[in-house]
Amino acid sequence: MNRRQFIALVGGVSAWPLPAWSQTPDRMRRIALMMPYGESDSESQGRIAALRESLEKLGWTDGRNLRLDYRWDVDNPERARAVAKELAASAPDLIMPSTTQMLAAVEAETRSIPTVFVNVSDPVGTGLVTSLAHPGGNVTGFTNFEYRTGGKWLEILKQLAPAITRVAIIANPKNPNTALYLRTIEPAAPGLGLTLTVADVSDAAGIEEVIAAAAREANGSLLIMPDPLTTRNRELIVAAAERHRLPAAYPYRYFVALGGLFAYGIDSTDLYRGAAVYVDRILKGANPSELPIQQPTKFELAINLKTARSLGLTVPLTLQAAADEVIE
Repeated sequence: MNRRQFIALVGGVSAWPLPAWSQTPDRMRRIALMMPYGESDSESQGRIAALRESLEKLGWTDGRNLRLDYRWDVDNPERARAVAKELAASAPDLIMPSTTQMLAAVEAETRSIPTVFVNVSDPVGTGLVTSLAHPGGNVTGFTNFEYRTGGKWLEILKQLAPAITRVAIIANPKNPNTALYLRTIEPAAPGLGLTLTVADVSDAAGIEEVIAAAAREANGSLLIMPDPLTTRNRELIVAAAERHRLPAAYPYRYFVALGGLFAYGIDSTDLYRGAAVYVDRILKGANPSELPIQQPTKFELAINLKTARSLGLTVPLTLQAAADEVIE
């Protein structure tokens, strides 16, 4: 059940007044989107639907004055580099990468094509922009996490499963954000009585092996890091955690909808609604370097009570009251 609206972007992007242009330019504009999942993936469909709907409200209709050009399954650095190279050569009006790896690949290929990113954790810390307020160059966009969220994942996991003493962190070593997340996750563990194991994985088979190994340890649990590898394999991860009866923390609500125990994070789809405003402004002449990077200020907590019961866990009433969504 939805209990409250959870996200408000810094600066109130969705509420900004629009410049008073008399009409949308007649020339067909092309937006190249780099998507981490396949076209049929439910998350892909939701994000694209949100973007298209928001663009239409701003006067941009796909097939009339705008062409949305998709590149699907961009889920690893090699694929990101190949797609970025192709797109830079074809010179669209704007590129929309949706992970840190994609943004890095685009920046390596072009410093002139306007770029609006979504779902990038720390573009400053990873050296991709100069600052949040003044990103510089041709890039701006919307971040999806701050690293302090890592400690929150551990805190909620311990609240839900007080008996756990071990946490296997499933992470992609190729993601530059992994090390930055661990800087906040690792210091939080001792105070919660938790021992961490960072399991670097690169494919679905590796994920299953890590989960099976965690199940062989007493009082084990899982922390799933945000990454295209883990989110793409979300059904596999949730099913394996259930099969091995492991409490697990997830970064996105859609894991919980599949049967995951809980998630604490943002609504990725909502980032695409905000991004549409920046796309509109850039297509109408705004300079990306002068549009501040937007950060989420609120996060949603989703808990699956059915999963908790199947694991023999009792969800504290205080945690249920704090949740934005409780799946019965």
